[in-house]
Amino acid sequence: MRQPLPVQPGQVAKSDSEYRRLGTANIFLAVEPLAGQRTVRVTDRRTRIDWAQFIRHLLESVYAGAEQVVLVMDNLNTHSIGSLYEAFDPETARRLASRLEIHDTPKQGSWLNMAETELSILCRQCLDRRIDCQKIMADQIATWEHDRNANKSTIDWQFTTADARIKLRRLYPSFHD
Repeated sequence: MRQPLPVQPGQVAKSDSEYRRLGTANIFLAVEPLAGQRTVRVTDRRTRIDWAQFIRHLLESVYAGAEQVVLVMDNLNTHSIGSLYEAFDPETARRLASRLEIHDTPKQGSWLNMAETELSILCRQCLDRRIDCQKIMADQIATWEHDRNANKSTIDWQFTTADARIKLRRLYPSFHD
């Protein structure tokens, strides 16, 4: 904390506290809304390589038996098939990419991404305070993930195609006779 300036006669004493950044962490989260399952990974960064490794974990461990995995994602520049090719040899990248069906949410439409909803719940239930150790944070998130999965906490999505055509009408083409 900084030493306060001397108080001038007739003035209120003022002090300033300095923010100390103790580090950052990234959270990757995949959610299967109807099954009430989620997969969460805490990483140091959120680079293309980090994202590709998370996707590989999903495809080879979590959904190893699935022919196709549907991803609804935001438009972050690291979230692309090209990241797989940057992280892995071409054969591995092609094998992983062939199992993905990717849908990007519209810009300004991250609220359409159910993982964003789940991240909001994670923040309210688990990350509602400053955690100054990444290992402690990862352990607490793992406990939260285990509890949510054990309870099969689903997302009751109420947004319909008809709602989308109204709310997002500028994104849907309109044809007139």
